[in-house]
Amino acid sequence: MYVPAAFRATDTAALHGLMRRYSFATLITAGEEPFVTHLPLLLDAEPGEGVLIGHFARPNPHWQLDHARHLSVAVFHGPHAYVSPSWYRSGAAAVPTWNYATVHAWGRLSLLREPADVARVLERMVDVYESPAPAPWTNTMPRDVTEKLIASVVAFRMPIERIEGKFKLGQNRATVDQLGTIEALENSGDAESVALAAFTRKHLGHPAAR
Repeated sequence: MYVPAAFRATDTAALHGLMRRYSFATLITAGEEPFVTHLPLLLDAEPGEGVLIGHFARPNPHWQLDHARHLSVAVFHGPHAYVSPSWYRSGAAAVPTWNYATVHAWGRLSLLREPADVARVLERMVDVYESPAPAPWTNTMPRDVTEKLIASVVAFRMPIERIEGKFKLGQNRATVDQLGTIEALENSGDAESVALAAFTRKHLGHPAAR
């Protein structure tokens, strides 16, 4: 990934925070040609750079690639939005751009073969995504049905070998331009733009007006 120095994000907590908040990722594995799957990934912060956990539908041939040989990269897409130069207040020359945050994590997949390990991955997925709900769903299906569902997926772990973040948030612009951008995004009425504004305030240290 091309990352100018001004936009390079290296704080592990910030990178992990984005990966957890925007956990629906794009997983790409190199091979004779790249294979791509879109899927949720959970992050364990230890050991090292962390470990990603997920699963494929068994009919998806992605899991059948030679993962010991081929490196994979998981792309986590954070908030993003178009930025108009009309929002800048410094008067400096400018052109339209796109601001965004993303994290790339590289590693090699290790498949989980034991049904109990697969079940734990699925249970954890349910817990993570159901727990915020007022009345979280719980599995009341018969045991044999649950076992068939477990057999229909292939779970995996991916220890992260390298991680890279790019937070392109206008760091190369004057503070007044950053604030003009943030306020325009906040007033846009677009949920993605508002999310980018909040992300930018947090990471550039511009507190909201009171």
